[in-house]
Amino acid sequence: MPRKITGKPAGRPAFKPTEDDRKTVELMVAVGIPHEGIARCIQGGIDDKTLRKHFPEELETAAIRANTKVAGSMFQSAISGNVAAQKHWTSARMGWKETSEVEHKGNIVIGPTWHRE
Repeated sequence: MPRKITGKPAGRPAFKPTEDDRKTVELMVAVGIPHEGIARCIQGGIDDKTLRKHFPEELETAAIRANTKVAGSMFQSAISGNVAAQKHWTSARMGWKETSEVEHKGNIVIGPTWHRE
């Protein structure tokens, strides 16, 4: 049977992102979900091209924003006196390393020793 002429396009209706869709995309990008996985989770699944068309800002900036929040929290912990945060900050950002030295005094014998009787 031929399609009835209605003046409306066939297929799915045009995609319209909601505020919840934007928050979902932002969170998924922030935690490192690939674009293909994100597209599958938005309103029952959209094409990757549609994802890029409607969410360019979220795709470009969500990971940067997430890293900034985590780094800011780490920085606040470090300047508040959290020693673990300070050690992490100095090693990651400043290249510092915690080292230790071992000093031996006296004779060191390695392996079995043989004595004549």
